Amino acid sequence: MSDQFHTKLNRRAFLGATAAAAALPAAGWAEQLDPEALGTQEAVQRNISSFRALDWRPYFSSTRGGAILVDTTSRALHYWSSDQSVYRLYPSSVPITEDLTRRGRTTVARKVEGPSWSPTPAMKKRNPEWPDYIPPGPDNPLGTHALYLGWTYYRIHGTHDTRKIGRRSSNGCIGLYNEHIAELFRMVNVGAQVLLI
Repeated sequence: MSDQFHTKLNRRAFLGATAAAAALPAAGWAEQLDPEALGTQEAVQRNISSFRALDWRPYFSSTRGGAILVDTTSRALHYWSSDQSVYRLYPSSVPITEDLTRRGRTTVARKVEGPSWSPTPAMKKRNPEWPDYIPPGPDNPLGTHALYLGWTYYRIHGTHDTRKIGRRSSNGCIGLYNEHIAELFRMVNVGAQVLLI
C-alpha cells in the first residue's frame, strides 16, 4: 500500500478516535486512545495535549440557553446544553491569520440549513476573481448548515473541504465537518451564548 493510503488511514483513525473520545471524561482520554491505530505515540501526545475536554465554568456564568466556546488556539469547538446534560467537542478550522480572527462574546442569531454564500466586501477585494454568489450545494463553502452569529459576516458552518478542519484555513469563520455541524445545528437554539477565545 502507498504512504498516502497509510496517511489517510491514520488520519481517519485519529479523527474517529477523537470523536468517540469526546464523550469520555478528560482524564480517561490517554488510556482510551490506541497509539497503534493512530500511527505513533508522538502523534497521540501532540494531538491530545491541545484537543481536550474543558469545563464551562471559567468561560460562562451559566449555560442557560446553551453555550458554545471556540478555542482558536487548539482549534476546537466546545458545546454545553442549557442543562449541562450534553457536552460535545469538535475539531474545527479557524481563521488563517490573526487580523481575520475575531474574539469575544456574541450569540447565535440565526440558523440556516442549506446556506448560500456570498463573499464579504473585504474577501472580494482580496480575491476579485471569486464569484459573487454560490447557491446551496456541494460547491458552497458553508457546507450543509450554518449558525449565523451576532457579528456581521461571522458564522460557524460546515465545509465540504474536510482538509480545512484542524487548520488555520478560513477567512474569519469557524468551520466544522458537515456531520458535526448538522449535530450541533440540531442541538443549538437561536440565542445560545458564543465565546471565541
